[in-house]
Amino acid sequence: MGQIEPGQAGERTAIVSDDLTATHLGSGGLPVYATPAMIALMEAAAVAAIDHLLPEGQASVGTALDVRHLAATPLGQQVRARAEVTRVEGRQVVFRVQAWDEQELIGDGTHTRFVIDVARFTQRVASKGRA
Repeated sequence: MGQIEPGQAGERTAIVSDDLTATHLGSGGLPVYATPAMIALMEAAAVAAIDHLLPEGQASVGTALDVRHLAATPLGQQVRARAEVTRVEGRQVVFRVQAWDEQELIGDGTHTRFVIDVARFTQRVASKGRA
């Protein structure tokens, strides 16, 4: 965890295709970039910012989002998401997240991730499936 510091950032891009539209994902009735797709891209940018810095056997999981979707993006345009670490408190990492299409800022907000021990996490999840 000592390697994660404010200012570190990650980015991810996507091209708006049919499977990323509000119509396809059920988040609306228009064939434009869906809010859930934008959020997933923002989370992927956060993962890109920190997960490569974690020791083997650790990963990060998303725990909170506060995001605004500001503008619609049509099919075929590229979207770029950026996540920048703003605060590290123990195993909690807070990011400023933003997304742009080819013309403008389309989303912004904050995202929180928590660093976990993969084996312990997996064991706990598996125990939920036992009856």
